[in-house]
Amino acid sequence: MFHAPNAFRRASLPSATREKEPRRQGMSTATAPPPSPVANRPPTATSAKKRDPYFDNIKYLAIVLVAVAHAWEPVMEGSRTARALYMVAYSFHMPAFILVSGYFSRSFDMSAPKVKRLVTGVAVPYIVFETAYSLFKRYAGDSPDQPISLTDPWFLTWFLVALFVWRITTPLWQALRHPLPVALVIAVLASFSPEIGNDLDLQRVLQFLPFFVLGLRLRPEHFQLVRRREVRMLSLPLFAGALACAYWAVPHMDTGWLYRSNSAPEMGAPWWMGAVTTPALFGIALLLTIGFLSWVPSRSTWFTVLGAGTICGYLLHGFLIKAAEYAGVFDTFAWLADPGGLVLVSLVAAGAVTLLCTPPVRRALRPVTEPDMDWAFRRAAPRT
Repeated sequence: MFHAPNAFRRASLPSATREKEPRRQGMSTATAPPPSPVANRPPTATSAKKRDPYFDNIKYLAIVLVAVAHAWEPVMEGSRTARALYMVAYSFHMPAFILVSGYFSRSFDMSAPKVKRLVTGVAVPYIVFETAYSLFKRYAGDSPDQPISLTDPWFLTWFLVALFVWRITTPLWQALRHPLPVALVIAVLASFSPEIGNDLDLQRVLQFLPFFVLGLRLRPEHFQLVRRREVRMLSLPLFAGALACAYWAVPHMDTGWLYRSNSAPEMGAPWWMGAVTTPALFGIALLLTIGFLSWVPSRSTWFTVLGAGTICGYLLHGFLIKAAEYAGVFDTFAWLADPGGLVLVSLVAAGAVTLLCTPPVRRALRPVTEPDMDWAFRRAAPRT
């Protein structure tokens, strides 16, 4: 997401907006999914004010990983260890968010209320922040030629475009007999198709699609399985092995594969590399996501309340990172690339995104992230 690597400028992740989750027979309110902070309604009348802290904890911890990884981008060139940590984080934090987004999109059915929430909670924030980031780069970044294009997302906003496309196609995936294999085939085909271009960042939309579709297939009991103690214990050697492999891969692997923003030919690789790498990265990301989810606390913690404001942290933290880049902070203070500097950068990024997720910021940003647009939609006809 920094000026240096082009792929990072489109890098990303926000809060997963949620759709209404129906109450299932036999499901207790303790395990019922929580309402979304953006454009959602409660699962049931009896649990209207009940949120499952587990999912809010997932969202907060994932957004911290996103902000920290973004902050590492301009200062990790001199550290092989930092780049390895960056690669491990980028392998799963976006897939984890997308998977949870799919999980809370299971009931999307193109009904009028849900379409309205999709527009107000996803489309409107995209239009506002795509414009804001483009203007910010044009004037603060001294880039007078920076266009404002709603069809070519720049920087963080690509996820909102992707979420809109995935959510609106949910009825199709729910109707298919084997949706995940179909989604994987689509992702593989996209990975060696340079003709797709940059419109709506379709490369990312299609290559990340399997994680959203997998989320649509998950049920509460699946999350109970990954929270078992044995899964947590197995995740320790898993992450240790992933870090060791990433350390080895630093000089050999293009991190563009993790962004999914380009096809194999666009990265200078033969087309068949996309067919091999895409399923492999899906499997790696899924394993690391399971390991991450196994360690997320299921109880309420001091940061649980911040999970409701991760859309704000996601959309706003990019301005801070870009401001530091435009001001030359990372070039002026070269010692930030040292181990101590990397620790400082990580703490500042984590602290900043934490503040941006707080309730006051969420309330201030609500006219943009949760706008009241009753004036734009027809009233539902009363039932007879």
